[in-house]
Amino acid sequence: MIDKPNLLINSSILYRVTQKFYDRKLEEYDIGYGQVIFLMMIYENEGITMKELSQIGTFDKGTITKGISKLQKNDYIRLQVDPNDKRSKLLYTTEKAKDIIGKIYLLRNNWWDSLSKSLSLEEADQFERLLDQVVQNALGALNQELSPIRFYGMQKLSLLDYPGKMACTLFTGGCNFKCPFCQNADLVFLPENIVEIPIEDINAFLSKRRGLLEGICITGGEPLLHDGLEYYLEQFKAMGYSIKLDTNGSFPDRLKYLVDKGLVDYVAMDIKNAPDQYGTTIGIGNLSLNAIKQSVAYLKEGHVPYEFRTTVVSEYHHEGDIERLAQWIEGAEHYYLQQFEDSERVIKKGLHSCTKAEMLRFKEIASQYVKHVEIRGID
Repeated sequence: MIDKPNLLINSSILYRVTQKFYDRKLEEYDIGYGQVIFLMMIYENEGITMKELSQIGTFDKGTITKGISKLQKNDYIRLQVDPNDKRSKLLYTTEKAKDIIGKIYLLRNNWWDSLSKSLSLEEADQFERLLDQVVQNALGALNQELSPIRFYGMQKLSLLDYPGKMACTLFTGGCNFKCPFCQNADLVFLPENIVEIPIEDINAFLSKRRGLLEGICITGGEPLLHDGLEYYLEQFKAMGYSIKLDTNGSFPDRLKYLVDKGLVDYVAMDIKNAPDQYGTTIGIGNLSLNAIKQSVAYLKEGHVPYEFRTTVVSEYHHEGDIERLAQWIEGAEHYYLQQFEDSERVIKKGLHSCTKAEMLRFKEIASQYVKHVEIRGID
């Protein structure tokens, strides 16, 4: 025997009883609880897309498609091609839908009155606030569980990482490249003793620094390796921070998605070497450059302010390499040559930096193809 229903059972009961209430009350309109949710969301956000509906309500694609199809069949909504994206459809309610919208809102109020009839006004208000908080907690937990991402380092102030802004830098863990000259070997291989920074500590720091810091640089490792990055970028943007993303460019779809959603304000993409030397330079023998090329092409289209940059290592970069690399990114706005510095943290010990004269020569070569070329790391 179950003496007291738990949260899971209570949630299930509330959902099913609510569903039955709306199904019965709206039967004459050939619309059910599943479609009511979509209709109300469209009415309150005319011109919304199915993708946005899915994100707001955490609906799967099949549920969205089925619900929208029935609403359209019954002439409650109409679809219009998005003029800014021909692949996307904008959703609008019809005049027929507006005839029953008022009834739906009355039903919602009546149902809430039934649910809260034994509660005082204060208790009802408190319940709504608590329920909102529980839902936000659930969404956050789902995002973290499905797409975990952890931060393993934080530089609290940098005047160099984000051009033109006072910023802090957050370091994600894990990378799909194994560049021998990488300065963050621990972040690539994630040894057991590496310490994670709790997101609560990061959020507390960022909350206190609002108005003082302007931006956040997200670096790694490779940040785009993690699906869950979006969730944290939304939080940081809500605090008012501008976001710079460091990436190796191997996840072009995720890059495009975050930029198009307005969650990234500046991108720094590492161009490791000329195409024919790429695999050797990143420590991976057989590498397809298709993803890298897609990211390069996308950034050059000017969707977001960006820079390309190359860490120059004597063992891996020569004049011919730099010229072929610069030809590849020809027409780019900004390109930075960064001098390698040996340290205890690099993946492969014993590598060497280039001389100042060599770096200046590389700049001269790259300047034939790129508008703005600078050197970082030399006096």
